[in-house]
Amino acid sequence: MARRLPSLNALRAFEAAGRHGRMTLAAEELNVTHSAVSRQIQHLEEVLGVPLFEGPKNRQRLTEAGSVLLSGLNAAFDQMDMSVRSVADTEEGPLDVSCPGTFTMRWLIPRLYRFQAEYPNIEVRLTASPKPVDFARDGFDVAIRVGTAPWPEGAEVIALFPEQTGPVLAPSLAETVATHFAGMPVLHTRTRLRAWGDWLARSGISVEGGGRVEYEHFYFMLEAAGAGLGVCVAPWPYVTDDIRFGRLIAPMGFLESGHEYVALRRARRNRKSVLFCEWLQKEAQTFALSHPAPGVE
Repeated sequence: MARRLPSLNALRAFEAAGRHGRMTLAAEELNVTHSAVSRQIQHLEEVLGVPLFEGPKNRQRLTEAGSVLLSGLNAAFDQMDMSVRSVADTEEGPLDVSCPGTFTMRWLIPRLYRFQAEYPNIEVRLTASPKPVDFARDGFDVAIRVGTAPWPEGAEVIALFPEQTGPVLAPSLAETVATHFAGMPVLHTRTRLRAWGDWLARSGISVEGGGRVEYEHFYFMLEAAGAGLGVCVAPWPYVTDDIRFGRLIAPMGFLESGHEYVALRRARRNRKSVLFCEWLQKEAQTFALSHPAPGVE
């Protein structure tokens, strides 16, 4: 049975106007005039036989029918975008990358300018997430994760570097090291509650810390450590610059946690993701060679 749909241009104009809430912004996104967007929406309303917007021209809002249509179109255009990107093989356009938030802020973003300088036509769109990736469901081209095998099915695995962790704290609290942090608040993050236990088991060092304090995110915990609120176990890539510039110290060094940083790529390759993963691997090798983590003392 043949589909009888309104003009795709009219649907696209309405979706952009509904998403932005203003026809002016929709016109800017679509690179057309405000009146062109208005005409397309008016045509769509005539075809459907229902109003899609209501209220004064300077404060229009979606009608009930408009809200229903917008919800469906959002999903439809997202699916179309994903389908097109899944078969496209060019060196320009968006590349969707998912990676843990603190890794993004403290390791990836400070280096990303080099990739953008080499490939200015590739737009890297970052999404913060530590959750397991499912390429059959998620729209990401590449996902950076830390953990252990087995990795998700349907993904190529590009090794970056092994994870090394160790206790870090503010220089002002250095005197507590001699007593193994006696009485010092021990900081944890809910995204990695086993970090302390794993490090203690691997190092064989006994820590006589004080009360336990939990933070929702790794970044919050590291900020707390830098502010002198306690001692935490952190991965070396997250604190390299803090230690180099004296904001944190790592008096007991770092050791391998048994986890590994990897880039996961869709099994169906596209040129953009190949270039990005090749660049990632080179950056990881440079980092490992030029910034070796101090060992456990």
